[in-house]
Parts: sequence; structure tokens; C-alpha cells
Amino acid sequence: MHLAQIKTLLEDTFSKELSEGKKRHIVFWYDDDGEFKEDIDELNLENAKIIKLSKNNYFYVKYQLEKVDTNSNYLLYAPFEKPSPKENYLLDVLKYSMEFSTDKAAVIMRDLNISDDSLKIVFRKYIKFFNNKDRYKIFKGYEIERYTEETVDVAVLSALCRLPYPDFDECLRVLLMEEDLKNNKYIEAIEKFGRLDVLWKLADKYYGYNDKEPTLEKLAVFMLVTNVAYSLNGEIPETWRKYVSSRKADCVVFLSNFMNHSLYSAFYDRLANSMEEKLKVREYIDNWEMEDYINCDTFRAFDEAIIKKIKEQLLISIGEFERYRDIIQARRTKHWYNLFKSEYECIYWAIELFDCWKDVSQDIRQYTPLEFIKKYTEQYYRLDTAYRKFYASFDRIQNKELLMELKEKVENTYVNGYLNILSIKWSDSMETLNGNWKIPGMVMQKDFYSTYIKPFESRGERVFVVISDALRYEAAREFCDMLNKERKGSCDIVFMQGSIPSSTNIGMAALLPHKAITIDEDYKVYVDGISSEGTDNRNKILNNYSQESIAIQYEDVIEMKRDDFRKTFGGKDLIYIYHNTIDARGDHAQTEREVFDAVEEAFEELKVLINNLVNNVTATNIIITADHGFIYKRGDLIESDKVAKGSIEDAYENRRFVLSTKPLELEGTLTFSMEYLLGPDTNLNFITPRGVNRFKVQGAGANYVHGGTSLHEIIIPVVIFKNGRSKSSKNEVKKVDVKLTSITRKITNTISYLEFFQTEKIEDKRIPLRLKVYFIDEDGNRISNENIIIADSKSEIYEDRSFREKFVLKNRKYDKTKKYYLIMEDEEETIEKIYDKIPFIIDIAISNDDFGF
Repeated sequence: MHLAQIKTLLEDTFSKELSEGKKRHIVFWYDDDGEFKEDIDELNLENAKIIKLSKNNYFYVKYQLEKVDTNSNYLLYAPFEKPSPKENYLLDVLKYSMEFSTDKAAVIMRDLNISDDSLKIVFRKYIKFFNNKDRYKIFKGYEIERYTEETVDVAVLSALCRLPYPDFDECLRVLLMEEDLKNNKYIEAIEKFGRLDVLWKLADKYYGYNDKEPTLEKLAVFMLVTNVAYSLNGEIPETWRKYVSSRKADCVVFLSNFMNHSLYSAFYDRLANSMEEKLKVREYIDNWEMEDYINCDTFRAFDEAIIKKIKEQLLISIGEFERYRDIIQARRTKHWYNLFKSEYECIYWAIELFDCWKDVSQDIRQYTPLEFIKKYTEQYYRLDTAYRKFYASFDRIQNKELLMELKEKVENTYVNGYLNILSIKWSDSMETLNGNWKIPGMVMQKDFYSTYIKPFESRGERVFVVISDALRYEAAREFCDMLNKERKGSCDIVFMQGSIPSSTNIGMAALLPHKAITIDEDYKVYVDGISSEGTDNRNKILNNYSQESIAIQYEDVIEMKRDDFRKTFGGKDLIYIYHNTIDARGDHAQTEREVFDAVEEAFEELKVLINNLVNNVTATNIIITADHGFIYKRGDLIESDKVAKGSIEDAYENRRFVLSTKPLELEGTLTFSMEYLLGPDTNLNFITPRGVNRFKVQGAGANYVHGGTSLHEIIIPVVIFKNGRSKSSKNEVKKVDVKLTSITRKITNTISYLEFFQTEKIEDKRIPLRLKVYFIDEDGNRISNENIIIADSKSEIYEDRSFREKFVLKNRKYDKTKKYYLIMEDEEETIEKIYDKIPFIIDIAISNDDFGF
């Protein structure tokens, strides 16, 4: 460094603002090698006097500074090393002064306002790092309050890892997030500009990783194996034991925060997948029982094995259904659940179907038609829901081979068990009607308007009628539950006896107000002499009963803006909206396999429609119904599923029915008069195969059908939604509450268990709550693993709504005079995520990580 540079630095130093009550600047310059001994006389400072120190003038200097001149700035130049404190006779002056040095490390320390001279050796080791302006800027930007050797080490590592703040955990995370652990750009930077030995020294200190030839790959294995050891109930493999840390808690907390962090989880997955192969995890899993690894979620192989094990037990009819449900419920809080969500849901709905069939199979016997309908709407429909949701999940799975055998068992149980047996019994019951399509005690679809809609008109209330084509009862039941859980207001479901044929043209006509319904010789349907086909015609029919009415298609409504809603529906008291998503997909051979997906889509579309009606035109009364239901089975049809009918003249033919004015004697069929709809003067008859069979008809597309008399086709849902306008909280949708029930607020062990309770069950207006739960210190740093609580129990039983969560704290010194917090975070909230923040005292007498897992 040249004398001119030194002069500039010194004058900048003497020009600095005085602080802490100081009246002047006194600067000591220890020139260890006397490099500037000859030049010091040429150094003329504008705002400071210079005194040259020697080993013999300490008294003079002290007298000059403290007696003769107590106001001037002084530079005290010593052409020798700084004496030890015991031999430094100016130590008291040095204590309230500053030091200057031409040593690069000293210059850096002075710039950072570091007065601890013992750190100079640390900074000298990082001169190469500080030679780069960008790296220096990052380091300085950390604004470290208290410098120690370790804070400097961590800050250098953090800057080389390009972190916004210094944190060793984050350094390790960045290093392990790189795809190539062997040729890691951050490791190369640390090796070139930092100190690799420091990285491994800190990894040993905080995580117990000590290896003669340390590498990132070995560190990854070390962390992952330790995490398995934490949750495994069985014996860890012999070859893995050397990788289990002595600081297990810290490794567990590190990996928990790594795998569950929204920004890092994908990188964790890549790391775990690559290490899974190297560790031969699948081979070891084959030697364990499922109970051994039921809580493990370090590797995806654990979830794959659990899915496979439950599947195998279901295939051999080990009916421990509650146990399987509990396992699936528990896995929902694990890291890999979302990756295997469809597989788990598949298994869950297979369990529901098998369990329900176990009860229904013992219940099905000969009932009256009305008794059968009550049985279906109270219990049997659950099998149809389980079957539908099984396939909706199965179709989303990429590796279908894994659950192909389970699919075959589901198909066999549903079709050959439930569907065929129920349809045979139901057909036998239908014969007791003696050809008269009227079940005593049932509201008929043709009376829909007079029963459900006219009362609104009589009271002068506006009503919206949404007709969703092929929304069968079991699906409408689920949709009703959705509305109750998601919307303010009340929602109930009832049902009607559908029309025959259970087809769109008949069902749509029956739902309109009418005095007479007729069918012409071309089998076209008319309401009061007006064709019921098409929106314009249905609008005319409605206008005959109310001038303030309108019929409109869903596609037209959903594109509307708020002003369009008001213009279209302003002054209208009776609104029919036609929605067609399910039937549009199912009624075509190319898309019939997608019918269950279409049901899910219909739910979302109907929710959006209801939301728009409520928000844009303040709709209060909304009725959702259907024209007909449907039968669908995924498996291939066989010959016994079909009924031969031959060629029939002057008849309307369909896979599920024939309309004919001539008496027909067809084996395996039921016949009903159309008098119920057309009046006593008709000679038109309806003929349908018994059960769920189809007539033999050429062409594809026979898996999805409707038109017959099965319970699935003719039980018509009526969902009655009333939007709540009052400010009462009765109909307000709220998440259930979760409370910490553990009495103590003191943690005395590295591993602790806390009890939580879901205060109310899930029902109409109480919806599930999902929480992340973990501990932090006063500075907001996480100090524990993360647990997930999914509060969605519908049970009345206290124990079923209780949660016992295991917390592992980092192995470190805790100050019992400081506050630590249990954080309960609602991750679904967008603004205020903190659900609860509970203060705790942590008083761990001896920090010992050698606890058993």
C-alpha cells in the first residue's frame, strides 16, 4: 500500500463522526515490520498530529495526550508489533481508541468495525474471498452484530452459496439441492475462495457428520439414513449403521424442514430418489413387516410398499378395513402422500366399496319398490359413489399395472355382486306394480313443477331451477354435502320417481310445467302441444305459465358479466337453466370412459354457477335436479349382459328400452304402460330389459346407458339450496377449531409429545382444517421438526378427534428465561397463516442426543 493511499485512509478515519461521548480520535498504527518507519515524517495529516512511539516514550505520550493536549486528534505510529496487554503501558488509551493497519485483514476488520484483534488470523485465511467486490458486498450486507470465528466462517460459506442471510443449515440445503453432488459448483467455490475444512468441521459440530474423506454424497446418505432410523420400528440394516448420526435430533429437524418446505421439497425428492437406489431401500423393505416402516417417509419406496401391501391384503380378502383406513389417514400427513394421492384414494374407495358390500350383501332381499328406494337412498347408493370415485382416481394413476388386480376385484364386486343382485331383486319388485308405473308414496317426476316450484310462485318468490343432465342421485348427494360445507345457507336433498323411458326427451318434458304431455308417431315429445326439444321451445312453454320466466343454457349463463346477469334475469321469477356435462360425455362411445371425470367437472361448474347467481342477482332459492340417471360399468360387456329382441316394426328402439303400440312378449323384459304420463287414451307401452341388461344393438358405446328402470336411472334427485341472507352465524361456513390440550407449557426433553383436539366434528357448516405445527425461537428460527394435523373427523367420539404429535427439538443449549413458541399454521390461508402462537419454556437440563428411536 502506498503512502498516498494510507494518507487517504487515515484522513477518512479522522473525519468520521465521533460517537459514544468521544471528543477526538486517537488512532494507533502498529507497523509490525517497520515498513513505513522512514516515510512517517513525510506523512502530513490535515486533521491530526503524529507521535512516533518507541519503547521508551510511553510516559511522554501519555502525558502529552492526557495533560498537555486533550483536544487534538492523534496518530500514534509504532514501528513494531503490538505489545501484549501486560507489556502495553498505553493499554488504557488503546481501549478507548482505534487501530489502523496496512494489513489487508486489519483493513477489512476496520471497515466492518471489528475491534477483536484475535479475529485477524481468521480474516487472513479468507483474503482470497474478500478480494472480490461482489463477495465482500454480500458478506458486509449481512450486518453481523457480534463477530466470532464461527460467525465469520458461516458468513463466508453463506456468501459463497449466494444466500441472502448467513445460516449454516441453508448452506447445507443449497449444497444438497444441486443435481450433481460430485461436481457441485458451490463446493468448488468454497474450495477455491473459502475453506472446505470449515464446512466439514461445522457439519460435524451440528450434525455429527465425521468422515475421513467427506463428500456431499456421503453427507446426504448420512442425513437420510439417520432420518429412517428415527421413524423405523424395525432393525436398521447392518450396512446402514455407520451412517446413523450421534446427533439424530438435529438431522431429523434439518430433513423435516428440507422435505416439507414449499420451495425445497422438489429438490429433496430428487436427492432422496437418487440415494434410494444407492442404498437399495426396496430390497431392505422386502425384509420388513409393514408395521416396521408405517411411519417412515424418507423415501418414496415406503409409500409404494404400503400401497402394495394393502392391495395384496385386499385381494386375499383380509378385511381389516378400519386398520387400512387408519393407515391411509396417517399417510396423508407424510411427505410423499401427494405423489401417491391417486393410488391411496383408489385403495380407500376400494375399501369403502368392499366394506359397504359386506353389509349390503347381507341386507338385500325382497322388498317392496318403496322399501327398495329407501334402502338405496339411505345405504346402497354408497357403493355407486365408491365405484365412481375409485375409477376417477384409477384413471389419474400413471402406473396402472400396480393396482390392476385390485381394479378387477372392484369390478367383479360391483358388477357381479352388487349391481346384478340388486337389479334382479329390484326387477322382481317392479313386477308387483303390474305394469303401472306408479310407486305408492313417491313424488313422480312429472309432478316436479307442481310439488317443488309452484309453491315459490304462490309466495311471490323467485326460484332458479338448474337441470343437470344425468346427475344421478348418488352424485347429487355428494354435491349437496359440498354445498352445505362450502356455502353459507342451507341445502337438503329429496328424490322423485323418474319417468320412463329414463331418457332426456321424456325427463326434460316432465320437469316443465304442463297440462298434457304427448308423444307423436315419430316419438317426439310435446308439452301442451309445443315441442319440448330445444331451449326456445322450453322458453315458450314456461311463458305460458309465467310471463316473468326464462329458459337458458348453462353455456350462455357462465359467459355473462354482472350487468348481463341483471339484464337477463331482472324481473324474472322463474328461471330454468340447462346444464349438460355428464350426459354429453357419457352418451358418446369415444368419451363414455370419462363419465366419472365428467361428474367431478359438473360439480365444479355447478358450484361456479350457484356462486354467480348468488353474487350477481342475489339468488335465494335454487333447485338442482336431473332428467334421468345412468348405469355405467367399466368392464367389457359379455353375452349374458344383452337381451335379444329381433326386429320390431313401428317402434322406437334403444339399448335400454323399446316404445311400441303393439304388445310385445320379449323374454327377460319388463313392460309398463305409458298411461302414467300420456293419459288413459294411450296404447303406447314401454319395454325394458330386466335388471341392468341391454338390448342387442349394433355399434359401440354400451357401457354408459340410461332409459330403463334401474334404481340408478329412475331415482331423481332434488337438491334444494336456500341462500342465507341473515347475518346469523348459524349458516356460516367455518373451519373446525383445533386446540392444544396438553396442560404443560414447558419442554424438558429433546423428544416431546403434545396432544391436540378437534373441538367439533365435520358436518354441514363445519369444514376441515389443515395445520402445520412446529417450534420456533424468539428470532423466528425453526428449532423442531414439522407435523401436519388434518382435522377432518366426522366422529362424535372424543378419541377419534384427538391427535398426539411427536416433536423433536434441535440438540442445542436452550435458555429457560427466553420464550419459544409452538406455531400452528393454516397453510390454506393466503394472508394470515398463523392460526395460533403458543409460548413455551424449554428447560432441558442436559442436551443429550443419544436417545433411542
